[in-house]
Amino acid sequence: MAGFENITLEKGMYAMPGKSFTQVLEELDSSDNYLGTPLEGMDAYQRQLMRYGIRVSGPDSGTVDSFFATTSGAALFPEYVARSVQQGMERAARVTEIVAAVTNIDAMDYRTISAEESGDEPFPVVGEGAQLPVTHITAGKGLVQLHKRGRMLVSSYEALRFQKLDLLSVALRQIGAYIAAAQMQDAVNALVNGDGVKPGVSFESGTPAYSDFIAAWGRLTPYRLNTILAGTGAMEKILNIAEFKDPQAGMNFQGTGYAGTPLGAKLIHVPGMESGKIVVLDKDCALEMVQAGGVITDSDKLIDRQLERAAISAIAGFARIYEGAAQGISYSE
Repeated sequence: MAGFENITLEKGMYAMPGKSFTQVLEELDSSDNYLGTPLEGMDAYQRQLMRYGIRVSGPDSGTVDSFFATTSGAALFPEYVARSVQQGMERAARVTEIVAAVTNIDAMDYRTISAEESGDEPFPVVGEGAQLPVTHITAGKGLVQLHKRGRMLVSSYEALRFQKLDLLSVALRQIGAYIAAAQMQDAVNALVNGDGVKPGVSFESGTPAYSDFIAAWGRLTPYRLNTILAGTGAMEKILNIAEFKDPQAGMNFQGTGYAGTPLGAKLIHVPGMESGKIVVLDKDCALEMVQAGGVITDSDKLIDRQLERAAISAIAGFARIYEGAAQGISYSE
């Protein structure tokens, strides 16, 4: 069970097409081999950290210099950076809570599907021998627009080498939070203004008042209203609607961080969302997220300690699926 101790780590492991560093390690040292052992529950990367005695979290976390004590250990540093950024994205991201599917691709071009239902009646009675209602699924007429979001890490190895990894992780997670917020803005933009192929949602004027949400609920049929997106100003107006001032909803907000609604929908705050607009949607039908890989780092620079200008980024785009699965409420400020 000591196979992980014999693996040769090198830069080229970050350049394998369609595979992350950890996936390459897993092929060489499968976690399945450790079932029923003290190392069960660790992935291949974590076993390499243990091999080189590198602690990335906790009160006994090592320093940045601990990665560079050996040439092989230095190859683990870009993955540490990527994982820390990913943790920040997962902690801050609400984008995965408004998409129906996440598609991972290995290219910069992607054509999604288009799904449309025929007929004016959602549930028509079908007589004997009559044709069933049709759902048309076709290839999209255009490519999904992908956007690179990220930050440039500007420092020097001398400035960071003695810093605790636990502290550096805080800064890296904030980079992840920034990327997640930018992706959320891209997702909302695809809903509000269209994704380049399908148009944006239709907006009905409102106050907003509770009756506006009831009307939007009706317009969404046969889709479910399970998610509400609002900017800061809209959130303040919504939370002051009498029907939203439910004591049980307040308890839920204190316990989970999510504001409940009388309609049972999740109310999500999107800072920077266009003022005067609220989007209601069925998150299970409205939007697809397309990712070109995970968190991308300048692995060569990080391994060679060239931190002066090391880029950290993620590439993603959003496409609408069912046009009717999202509606809007507009109001005057």
